[in-house]
Amino acid sequence: MPDTSATAPVIRVSAVVVTDTAGRILTVRKRGTSTFMLPGGKFESGESPADAAVRESAEEVGLIVEAAALDLLGHFRADAANEPGHLVDAHVYVVAGEFDAAVVLAGVPASEIEEVRWLDLRRADVGVPLAPLLTDRVWPALADRAGDVLL
Repeated sequence: MPDTSATAPVIRVSAVVVTDTAGRILTVRKRGTSTFMLPGGKFESGESPADAAVRESAEEVGLIVEAAALDLLGHFRADAANEPGHLVDAHVYVVAGEFDAAVVLAGVPASEIEEVRWLDLRRADVGVPLAPLLTDRVWPALADRAGDVLL
């Protein structure tokens, strides 16, 4: 397969890593897709990456967070999960704290989200189709941050 990274259209997004008290990470599957990814989405006009993360957290999973509660994990590029031939350029934030899974998911799925799933990084949740951003960029960055105790 030829490398199209220099010519592929780029989609700018923000995403959030939300963990529950069991150490699992919240993922979502958007309507009409089969791949699970972090909550997040495209920037709106004039929005900063952190503002987009705050808005998308509220819209997709009902989680209200302040921008000050976001810690930048990294700025990554990966193949887009749901748009073949595209790349995502993502600012990925870790939301401070651990959340009660039942509280976070009250009223979810919402917006364009069809399904939510908490994934255990230690088990790698074999068989769950995951976005390249999550598997190729976010999980390794989380493992580096945690000193490889997650994987």
